[in-house]
Amino acid sequence: MHTRLSVNINKIATLRNARGGNNPNVVKAAIDAQLFGAEGITVHPRPDERHITYKDVHEIKPIIQTEFNIEGNPSEKKFMDLVLSVKPHQVTLVPDVSLQLTSDHGWDTLKHKDFLIDVITTFKKAGIRVSIFVDPDLKMIEGAAKINTDRIELYTEGYARLYAAGKKEKAIQPYVIAAKLAHQLGLGINAGHDLDLQNLQYLKQHIPFLDEVSIGHALICDALYLGFENTIQLYKRQLQISE
Repeated sequence: MHTRLSVNINKIATLRNARGGNNPNVVKAAIDAQLFGAEGITVHPRPDERHITYKDVHEIKPIIQTEFNIEGNPSEKKFMDLVLSVKPHQVTLVPDVSLQLTSDHGWDTLKHKDFLIDVITTFKKAGIRVSIFVDPDLKMIEGAAKINTDRIELYTEGYARLYAAGKKEKAIQPYVIAAKLAHQLGLGINAGHDLDLQNLQYLKQHIPFLDEVSIGHALICDALYLGFENTIQLYKRQLQISE
């Protein structure tokens, strides 16, 4: 099965915002990423707009030729309004708090069941595919299957941390089990967080039915040394090894 690479361009916006002005230009970065082979563009606007701004999201949408994925916490009305206005191909629901440095856990799909059902129903009525951020916890996967989400996105920080420590078999095991259950329950499967050129191929080899990976920080860091186009191609190559 082919796994799509969606490039998260938040860190390009972080660099721009550090100096002000519009260099680097995030709209051009989105255009170029697609030209260089990205099969989707991901953005994660946060309430403080410390990287991608809400204005950026509106400006990026018209140039998307592949898929547009917007991540964020639906408890913020501003985020809900943005997604319903822009109508991306996919919205990924993430349980971030407003000043959180980066995403660090998935949804409790049992505790937040009613809230998630309402949000997912709203987005799906607008024709937007919905994915929710989850840990590789079987109860959370089962809960996700009961709230009518289209996909889950496996939060892969735990996998990446153990892989880097030389414990790749231990790292991948809970993700394989969780992904198999999700697949059996009819859920699409995305993955993201701390995936890089070292650990991506191993993940793909063991979860061949991944629909999509969303990668930002590591990819942009690699692009500083390897070039943006070359880096995107290198990441895609990791996903094609087992096809």
